[in-house]
Amino acid sequence: MKMAARGKASVPAGFEEEYASLLGEYTSGGGEAALGKVYELGRRAINEQKSIVEIASLHHQALRGLIAGEKDEKRQADLLEAGASFLAECLSPYEMAHRGYQDAVKALRQLNETLEQEIKRIAYAVHDEAGQLLVAVHLALAEMAQEFPPSQQKIDQIGRLLKEVEGHLRRYSHELRPTILDDLGWIPAVRFLVEGVSKRTGLRIHVEATTSGRLSGATETALYRIVQEALNNAVKHAKPKNIWIRAWQKKSVLFCSVHDDGVGFDLRQLRKQVGNKGLGLVAMQERASAIGGTVRIESYPGRGTEVSLQLSLEASHGNKNSAGG
Repeated sequence: MKMAARGKASVPAGFEEEYASLLGEYTSGGGEAALGKVYELGRRAINEQKSIVEIASLHHQALRGLIAGEKDEKRQADLLEAGASFLAECLSPYEMAHRGYQDAVKALRQLNETLEQEIKRIAYAVHDEAGQLLVAVHLALAEMAQEFPPSQQKIDQIGRLLKEVEGHLRRYSHELRPTILDDLGWIPAVRFLVEGVSKRTGLRIHVEATTSGRLSGATETALYRIVQEALNNAVKHAKPKNIWIRAWQKKSVLFCSVHDDGVGFDLRQLRKQVGNKGLGLVAMQERASAIGGTVRIESYPGRGTEVSLQLSLEASHGNKNSAGG
């Protein structure tokens, strides 16, 4: 019997029971020792994915139970004051986690801006510097054709190949960083991207946008990159016949979706594959997080895939002239 009782006592208390017990201990004069336990309880709450609303509701119930057992008004006031300190300490790990999240988002935003600057530099090198070299080669071939007329046919063939290379370089440059993104915004840039992808693949890609106006450079860049990644995923993996890109706005919230009628996939199985980044899902979610948005992905085998973005525009409009990063 003693062993059974000892075994039962070793079972960890439920979170609700431990919260009420610690609150009683602290309000009864537990002091700093009890407060240290409260902090650890807050960390446990995070690990068990308790929301702040759940904690507040639990606190209210536990504190109300303590106050109901007291008749003295002074003691009731003391309980309220001690309960406030208890709740603040329990929620302090949430505050620390929130600050850590904000620091991570800030670092992620700076990283994305640095990457975009590097992409701009590479796009410029591909388009302008490589383009100038190709012009020089064309001129050299023209001179060679005059000096060696019998080689005219081969020189013309080389010229055609060079023009083809030039076209590829121009397309790669635009897809890396289209100038239209900075000049006209993310919707025209998406339309330009879709035109090129549709010509190259033969896919029917439909764009429907009912939102207008410019956003901050960083926001427009992130939106464009998310759509670009979702479109690339659909083209490479989904084997679709149609792709629909939609953007619309409700009050101060922007919505965007990229939906295909391709083969789809089992999202749960994909998430179980540790380190799988083949579909760029992590990149899209990180870009959305960096601008305060959220990305949701729905897919089922044989039923296509939809990538949905939701973003509050309240903070975006105030900085619409900032650099695109």
